[in-house]
Amino acid sequence: MTRLMIVSFSRLVSDPRVQRQIALFADRYAVTTVGFGPRPHPGVEHVELPDGARAWPDSKEHLLTRRYRGAYWAMSAVRAAREQLADRVGTMDVVLANDTNTLPLALWLAPRRGVHADLHEYAPREKEHQRTWRWFVAPYQRWLCRTCLPSMRSITTVSPGLAREYAAQFGVEVEVVTNAAAHRDLPVRPTTAPIRLLHTGVARRNRHLEAMIEAIRGLEGHAVLDLMLMPSEPGYIEHLGALAAEVPGVALRDPVPYDRLVDTVAEYDVSLVVFPHSTFNLEHSLPNKLYEAVQGRTGVIVGPSPDMAEVVTEHGIGAVLPAADAAAMHAELAALTPERVDAWKRAADAASGALSAEHQVRTWERAIAAIAEDGGPGGLSAA
Repeated sequence: MTRLMIVSFSRLVSDPRVQRQIALFADRYAVTTVGFGPRPHPGVEHVELPDGARAWPDSKEHLLTRRYRGAYWAMSAVRAAREQLADRVGTMDVVLANDTNTLPLALWLAPRRGVHADLHEYAPREKEHQRTWRWFVAPYQRWLCRTCLPSMRSITTVSPGLAREYAAQFGVEVEVVTNAAAHRDLPVRPTTAPIRLLHTGVARRNRHLEAMIEAIRGLEGHAVLDLMLMPSEPGYIEHLGALAAEVPGVALRDPVPYDRLVDTVAEYDVSLVVFPHSTFNLEHSLPNKLYEAVQGRTGVIVGPSPDMAEVVTEHGIGAVLPAADAAAMHAELAALTPERVDAWKRAADAASGALSAEHQVRTWERAIAAIAEDGGPGGLSAA
């Protein structure tokens, strides 16, 4: 049986994208997972990395002097992984490496057939809104991509915009596997007044979530908005809560476990998925919440983000705003009718199969099978 190792420096049980990989391959290959937290699936062997180990460069000296190889191998998560995996070098057939921070480790493991890279962001511009990140970490990320990506047997990422940028900057072919949710057979629930709006996600200041709150001002009785946010930056959720208290119809709702998220989204009529273009990754995002809305049979309103706009327009599942600001959102929301929202919901129902995880993961299935079935190189040299 082909031996497949799935590596991610994340908590695997709460990483939806990696969970989809594990579920897809656990019954097809002899799978070993490497990451934080407990074993993520009963059908896999698991190598648990120690809590508190860091998968981000600790050494400012290494970054300042651009000694990137040293910066990588000095990371505590990488050191722990090397210690625990030393006796497995050359024993795997395929490694599926998640994100750029696992790529040198995957090459060091020297799988017999090769490495597939799954890139969850466009890494060289992930936090480009932070000046110190642009100065010190972005060059390190470009080094990782430049030195490792050409050695990958195949590569996937989360949206067409990111795939084009990886291809343009590093000369590699990249396919797309979106963050689609698993298919659900849910009913289309009729829309009544007031129209219920939802935004879910991580509370980060560069997403300018204040605009959503301001967009509801003056729509009393017509629309209400719940924000279901995960904390990310100290004080930001509290700041949003104070703003929400001033606008009738806006409330903060406690997050729910991931396995209940689609059912929770289905309680609403429209999902607001509006991001400013404050970073390249936000501009070209195709976030989980877009696909959770489809499986929940709710409409969506998105900003002028090209990848999201393409999906929404192609399937008729919602509206694309001319700008990602409060004024554009307010105008769209004020003009909404239950009949129009019901049409979006019916379109979401029709698109739920094509926009499901089950459809998307076929690209991973083909990529890993192609590596596993090919004699390939005997091993790959680490960056």
